[in-house]
Amino acid sequence: MTQQTQSGQDPLMDEGRLHVVFGTGQVGSALAAHLAGLGVAVRAVSRHRPAGLAGVAGVDWRAADAADPEAAADAAKGAAVIYQCLNAPYTQWPERFPPLQRGVLGAAERTGALLVTLENLYGYGPAGGQPMTENLPLAAAGVKGRTRAAMTAELLAAAGAGRVRIAIGRASDFFGPGVTAGSALGDRVFGNVLAGRRADVIGNPALRHTYSYVPDIAAGLATLGTDPRAAGQVWHLPGPPTGTTRALLDLIAGQVGHQVGVRSLPKPAVRALGLVNPALRGLAETYYQFGEPFILDTTKYQATFGAAGTPLPDAITATLAWYRTRRLP
Repeated sequence: MTQQTQSGQDPLMDEGRLHVVFGTGQVGSALAAHLAGLGVAVRAVSRHRPAGLAGVAGVDWRAADAADPEAAADAAKGAAVIYQCLNAPYTQWPERFPPLQRGVLGAAERTGALLVTLENLYGYGPAGGQPMTENLPLAAAGVKGRTRAAMTAELLAAAGAGRVRIAIGRASDFFGPGVTAGSALGDRVFGNVLAGRRADVIGNPALRHTYSYVPDIAAGLATLGTDPRAAGQVWHLPGPPTGTTRALLDLIAGQVGHQVGVRSLPKPAVRALGLVNPALRGLAETYYQFGEPFILDTTKYQATFGAAGTPLPDAITATLAWYRTRRLP
């Protein structure tokens, strides 16, 4: 339970406390809408007007390039909490992502706002199939993994120097309503299955793999931004229980009413295709995530904030429903 004021309100959700969300992609738009649904004053910031927030009441949108420190600071004026949900093109990730985070970090320092940052799991590197906990060292050897670890180090250094308060939330591969390209389960699985094609999966579908459901990620980040116990720590965000990719595909098959064929992409194929496809070239670096069990341990979060996460069948139902509407004329 979050800390309460005498009026019974969460002190970080009192009227007039502004929450600013940088990034209006898959997670940022869901987070902004979730916060607005909680009655929080929300400002969303991105370079282009987000289609995902069209018609969402209670969200103010500002245009700004977070890589421009002055623009980021101006967009964050008045913020009590800032959320970093930005991303960069996959093929330019190591070059373009760090300046985006630095812009948001600078804005948090100048406003005094709590900075809640969404991270992926690249920084850990291979975990040998063991469940990943928050105290696992950031020991990645690849370019993207080292970039992710360096970005985390920048946040921790700023917090350690007393320049900013932070909370870090980490999640695994995204899926859910609105998640299409760039997801291991998006168009490759849900889109293909509803179109009557085989599901394209990476690696061995018989291995256990954590998939994070975007509404759960949004709810988890909102908790980190509104519960004082979250500050100063790293948290693995909850989601559906971890199972095998094959079991997930079987659940999808049960809901669509027909068998789901599978086409698996092994590592040699990823490497070969990477010679001509820049996106697959980058995927070869993180292939270990699909070549061994990849399990995110969320015990710390749930022991602190309570049980959370959407049951996998319910998450699949909602995702299929969204994909069906997307396919209508």
